[in-house]
Amino acid sequence: MRSTLERPPPHVCATFGGPTEGAERLPDSTAWRCGDLVLKPVTDKVRTLWTAHALDYIREPGLRVGRPVRSTDGRWIVGGWTAARFIPGTPEHRGDASVLAAVKLHRATVGLPRPDFLDARTDVDAVADRVAWEEHEVPLEETKGGRWFEVLAGARRPIKLPSQVAHGELLAGLLFDGDDIPGVVDFVPYYRPGEYGAAIVAVDALAWGGAGRDLLERWAHLPEWPQLLLRAVLFRLASNALNPRSTQASLDGLRAAAREVSGVL
Repeated sequence: MRSTLERPPPHVCATFGGPTEGAERLPDSTAWRCGDLVLKPVTDKVRTLWTAHALDYIREPGLRVGRPVRSTDGRWIVGGWTAARFIPGTPEHRGDASVLAAVKLHRATVGLPRPDFLDARTDVDAVADRVAWEEHEVPLEETKGGRWFEVLAGARRPIKLPSQVAHGELLAGLLFDGDDIPGVVDFVPYYRPGEYGAAIVAVDALAWGGAGRDLLERWAHLPEWPQLLLRAVLFRLASNALNPRSTQASLDGLRAAAREVSGVL
């Protein structure tokens, strides 16, 4: 397999309509900027094609979207690379703006079909999601989040909201650029209620973004909000417990989030 640090070949940039010279690697990323394009190496063709379709599907004036770009002959993937429009910005700790972006995103993606590849996912986050939603059971290391999971899990109650494609990693990839509207450049899909994506954003903001319980309270009008927050924090706790590379800092953040979520149940 090609190294993900490899520069996209000039002919690939040209095929997507970009310049043949001057590609620059984006910071902390395997992606490269070629003019107004961003080229990413493809590691999973099925997921790449689905993501391109999902981002192309979104029509929401309250979001900037890094739209996928087809090659001159209509392909999403050329030579192991895929392309999208560059949108400026960086991730920032803007709790309310991020939750609002999640709400808008999931209203815009209601009609997306369930991805076929979800059933085949066996990565840590996929397993953790199923554990949080009581579809799977695995041992969780107590010292890495399993104890908090056990304490909170008994508060789960049935959720009657319809399922749809929901973004499970929005906060980490949401781009802000001054006063401009937030930008979305990727989509990590799960098939849960749309408001679950907003709940994950809120829990992540509590754990690692400096937010407090007031963020949860300001969005309490969302349907089934306490139960969705509970599922979101259980998801993150299970993922932390299952991840061999999880850190004490990540657990400390999740403990803080778990305390705040328990206060609104």
